[in-house]
Amino acid sequence: MFTATLIAANGLPGGEVSAAADRLAAAGCRPSAPRWIDADAAVDIDFIGDSLAARASLEGVFVGVDLIVQPRAGRRKALLIADMDSTMITVECIDELADYAGIKAQVAEVTERAMRGELDFEGALDARVALLAGLDEGAIDRCLAERVRNMPGAVPLVRTMRAGGALAILVSGGFTRFAEPVAARIGFDRAIANRLLVAEGQLTGAVAKPIVGAATKEATLNAAITERELTAAQTLAVGDGANDLPMIRAAGLGVAYHAKPIVAAAAAARIEHGDLTALLWAQGIPRAEWVSE
Repeated sequence: MFTATLIAANGLPGGEVSAAADRLAAAGCRPSAPRWIDADAAVDIDFIGDSLAARASLEGVFVGVDLIVQPRAGRRKALLIADMDSTMITVECIDELADYAGIKAQVAEVTERAMRGELDFEGALDARVALLAGLDEGAIDRCLAERVRNMPGAVPLVRTMRAGGALAILVSGGFTRFAEPVAARIGFDRAIANRLLVAEGQLTGAVAKPIVGAATKEATLNAAITERELTAAQTLAVGDGANDLPMIRAAGLGVAYHAKPIVAAAAAARIEHGDLTALLWAQGIPRAEWVSE
């Protein structure tokens, strides 16, 4: 049996829920009676049938509504692997750091192309970091304090999952000087990221090797599965860029979050309207069980 979860934090009319059940039936699925997770915000419709047909029949049909289709069994996950920039925080740290060097537009254009999968991630990172050579190390802490903000829903997502016994790991193609404090304030168990090299109080324009990229993210997922003696079905991975695709594809529930087109097209689930709390509703967890501090 599968579950289709419709999520609309700004309101989900009952008429749309009935229409969704009708569309599932028309697609050859056999839906059960809808079951609210939180009234007017998130609802489950269990069904028997083809999950791909179900998704095709519902995705994009209702304005402002996100859809997750997955097996009903095991939907509450025991492992969260998350990207940082533009996923757990609202900015791309390297772009904001480049602003302190007066070259944000130049760096941001490369970042966008890399996240869209148009450039090799490792090569693009080296090229962008090289442009930061000579920047005062203090700009890192200024950027963290002045620009880096949690993505809405990040804290309840991570802390609720951890309260339920899940392991939460932040894996970023960005930098440890941002990832470690971000992980601590959101509530992750650990953080993995790249290390900017500094000499005499200035960025050298290089990053320590090997670079944390797509392969590292997938390897982190697989290592944590082994560590916790889990199955892939028990895992959730979320990200927005092309370097997140391998871990998104490998996870039991791989989610493209407000993602670049290449990621949204390839992911089995995507969140385009809601914030990160949508991933709690996707696991069937009502607001009454959310942990925010």
